[in-house]
Amino acid sequence: MRAIAIREFGAPEVLVEVERPDPQPGAGELLIQVSASGVNRPDVFQRKGAYAPPPGASDLPGLEVAGTIAAGLKLGDRVCALVAGGGYAELCVAPIPQCLPVPVGLNDIEAATLPETFFTVWSNVFDRGGLKAGETLLVQGGSSGIGVTAIQLGKAFGATVIVTAGSDDKCAACLSLGADQAINYRSADFVEEVKRLTGGRGADVVLDMVAGDYVGRELRCLADDGRIVIIAVQGGVKSEINAGDVLRRRLTVTGSTLRPRSVAFKGAIAGALREKVWPLLEAGRIKPVIERVFEAADAAAAHALMESGQHVGKIVLRWTNE
Repeated sequence: MRAIAIREFGAPEVLVEVERPDPQPGAGELLIQVSASGVNRPDVFQRKGAYAPPPGASDLPGLEVAGTIAAGLKLGDRVCALVAGGGYAELCVAPIPQCLPVPVGLNDIEAATLPETFFTVWSNVFDRGGLKAGETLLVQGGSSGIGVTAIQLGKAFGATVIVTAGSDDKCAACLSLGADQAINYRSADFVEEVKRLTGGRGADVVLDMVAGDYVGRELRCLADDGRIVIIAVQGGVKSEINAGDVLRRRLTVTGSTLRPRSVAFKGAIAGALREKVWPLLEAGRIKPVIERVFEAADAAAAHALMESGQHVGKIVLRWTNE
């Protein structure tokens, strides 16, 4: 099979097309003939040597795919899947519990944008963060793949959604996807803006992809009993917080990373998505947001776009001419 491998850790150009033996599914797994592979920020970290695959996972990058079942269960059925690695390839093995049917009305390129961000947002915003209807969600980085998913899911389940983004154009894009308010963090203090927009109350849940010095600032714009959920540390791993404020206002700082979790854990998320979110996708109430589709051989260019930050939504690699 054709695949995209990491020749050595470094810049996007270290991504090279190679030939690899076809993977063989084990017990409880499917073999997927991949039509499209989603590109995600963790792929960039892996390429740089900062995010190793968990034990037993493929060394190939790629955490989400869509295509047809080539071995196991119903051959030819269209599925999308969350995987721990190996997604940048024409064939990919996936645990059955982490596979979902391609939503009716979506093509494989659209479906390849779903698993990583939808599993992540559901697990962190709703399960870990406990977002409820009527609450306010602050999404840091609203124009990212995670961000556009969080906007749409937050609104679909009755929350008020405030986002931050790095330009007025990105803020406008977030508003067009349903965000109630968008803050350009380059020209405004998001702490003061969140307080102003909520009448001084603050946000109930913050989805944080930055960490670093953002955590202390986010505590200041939380409502009482508010929750910060950290899913990435692009701003660094060290934070200074006011622990007294945490105590007085019953604040929570938590976080998670999905890749090393068990198949059973991810399968439970898949079940929740199938029941509660897939009908919204099939009804058109939630839609994939795609910035650009690259041929798989152009994976280096896809990574360069990801790192530039000049995108809204998802970036996809295509293995077929669908």
